[in-house]
Amino acid sequence: MTHNDVLRSLRYLLKANDAKMAEITALAGLSVTPAAIANYVKKEDEAGFVLCPQPVMAHFLDGLVIHRRGRDDSRAPQPLELPVTNNIILKKLRVAFELKEDDMHALLKAVNFPVSKPELSALFRKVGHDNYRPCGDQLLRNFLKGLTQRVRG
Repeated sequence: MTHNDVLRSLRYLLKANDAKMAEITALAGLSVTPAAIANYVKKEDEAGFVLCPQPVMAHFLDGLVIHRRGRDDSRAPQPLELPVTNNIILKKLRVAFELKEDDMHALLKAVNFPVSKPELSALFRKVGHDNYRPCGDQLLRNFLKGLTQRVRG
């Protein structure tokens, strides 16, 4: 999935407008205009479409964690994780929405995309670990679909 697809899905999930998306990104320290967000969430064939850069996506995900859970001043800020892969997106969403392993299984099962426990835990391993597995577009798309159903009802 492109970062634009993820932003579009999260915008719908959060019922947020462009200004709110820009505010969430600013929470992580990157100032982006609502007009830029509007261009990122357009479809590929629409006039004004712009590919969402890696740093914007990384700051948005970090901002989403702060927006949903609050800022933790007891810890040093985490460095940006670049490049932003599907695995990182999945990890940040799990943290932002405070999902446990069982919650994630339930989300994926609700959209008829069941994943075994070892398959799911492999997605959260570090790159280079023997059991690491890259997250595919289909899994991320179904996860976002299940999360949307859960949050929006």
